[in-house]
Amino acid sequence: MNTGTHDFDVIIVGYGPVGVTAANLLGGMGVRVAVIERDASIYPRARAISTDEEVIRIWQGIGLADRLTDDMLAGRPIDFVDARGRSFLSLAPAPRGNGHPPQLFIYQPAMEQVLRDGVRRYPNVEVLLGHDCEAVEQDADAVTVAARNLTDDTVRTLRGAYLIAADGGSSPIRTRLGIGFDGRTYHDRWVVIDTKVKRGWDTVDRLRFHCDPARPAVDCPTPLGHHRWEFPILPGEDEQDLVSHDHIWRLLRRYGRTSDDVEILRAVVYNHHVRFAERWRIDRIFLAGDAAHAMPPWIGEGMSSGVRDAGNLCWKLAAVLRGELPADVLDSYEAERKPHVREMTAQAVRFGRIITERRPGLTALRNLAFRVVMRVPAIRAYMQEAKWFPDTTYRKGLLNHSGGNPAVGKQLPQPWVRTDGGDRARLDDVLAGRWTLLHTGPARHWPGWAGNATARLQVTSAGSAPAPGTVVDTDDVLIPWLRRHRAAVVALRPDVVVYAAATGDVDLPGPPFLHPPQSPVDEQTPRDTASSGIN
Repeated sequence: MNTGTHDFDVIIVGYGPVGVTAANLLGGMGVRVAVIERDASIYPRARAISTDEEVIRIWQGIGLADRLTDDMLAGRPIDFVDARGRSFLSLAPAPRGNGHPPQLFIYQPAMEQVLRDGVRRYPNVEVLLGHDCEAVEQDADAVTVAARNLTDDTVRTLRGAYLIAADGGSSPIRTRLGIGFDGRTYHDRWVVIDTKVKRGWDTVDRLRFHCDPARPAVDCPTPLGHHRWEFPILPGEDEQDLVSHDHIWRLLRRYGRTSDDVEILRAVVYNHHVRFAERWRIDRIFLAGDAAHAMPPWIGEGMSSGVRDAGNLCWKLAAVLRGELPADVLDSYEAERKPHVREMTAQAVRFGRIITERRPGLTALRNLAFRVVMRVPAIRAYMQEAKWFPDTTYRKGLLNHSGGNPAVGKQLPQPWVRTDGGDRARLDDVLAGRWTLLHTGPARHWPGWAGNATARLQVTSAGSAPAPGTVVDTDDVLIPWLRRHRAAVVALRPDVVVYAAATGDVDLPGPPFLHPPQSPVDEQTPRDTASSGIN
């Protein structure tokens, strides 16, 4: 039975971390959203185990960062150890300027629950759990979806201006569209063992990569009293036997863990993939997260890359729907995100080679080489502080490079600032998801930017008295960053990426707007915007 056609602005298929982030972002921007999810409830076991400061910054934009980080582990050491348990490489990632801890371990079911609770703030978002997206068609004006209720077999027809396919690595929508998923699947399969901690031990809160050629292993803390191990299935081993409790305990006892220490929750076998969809957009349909790309887990960035996809795409969809930006701006989603995901995947593959090398001679050489080069201060800092981690920087996309300024395409750091009302706030909470002209000197006439609703905000140095239309750079971060990039004024997109920049004596390149932007933030999204100082 068909229950009729229902109209929305955006339809999201898939309600994992990527889909639920998109629902929060679009809900807070006042967009009418429908979410279709086949499962009736959150998957009860962890899959992703970590995230990073850029992702927490995105979740800050939906007012949930502090609640989410309450259930995360931050600042935990990371060790690569040899077959005898001796460290040859230790990492302590340094903050990269986003205002949150650089790496955090998560328990995915708890994280998803907080994000789903956040969506309930928005009456403009309808969530259809236990529904299968069984047909997708699009025309020049909209996307039409048939959503079958798996309980009573009724079918709802949903029509939306755009669709985000966040329906996982096997993505039925990607398959229906005939989009290739190029890359490779590794021959090695791994068994992932999730446990509940009953009694702690000395390294329970430490991520350890056991780089043992006999059998590599990952020994990983997860919050809320959980812990994970990962082991490869060796040639000749029976996959079903390996996930039996007897075999699991043999693996864990090798690292000193017994039933007195942990309770086994599940053991599942996984493949690792390196794959990229040929196209991330087909007219009005966009692929996001695992539907668009798959990477091995070695630096914990698979889920996080998908959340970045949502953070890049959603504000653009909202602006196009409001008529502020032309529809071809949506092509910048893939142009900006795909190179960054490729770079992140390449780093994951490199670290995977360090961890999974099985040839004893090469592992001995690896251990010795790292111990030697880590004595060099510059190399030690580069590795230990994770300076190799790819920051969000775009070279092509919705950017204006006509002034040749090096700040364009980079994400502005987020310090704590003092507002004109004297309040201390994170910078993004002051900017509030708006297009903003941020400048170090007095405001002046920038051709093309006058007469629209773009916010203007002057940055003053630490120690300055708060004044209307200013923020005080109390952490001494923004002004030095702008000077290093030879920028007296930057035009910030809603995702705090620099669209255009100029020195004090050069005109700022003009805006991309069709119509002046509106505030994209719904009043239901909590932000610390009191006395923000924005004109």
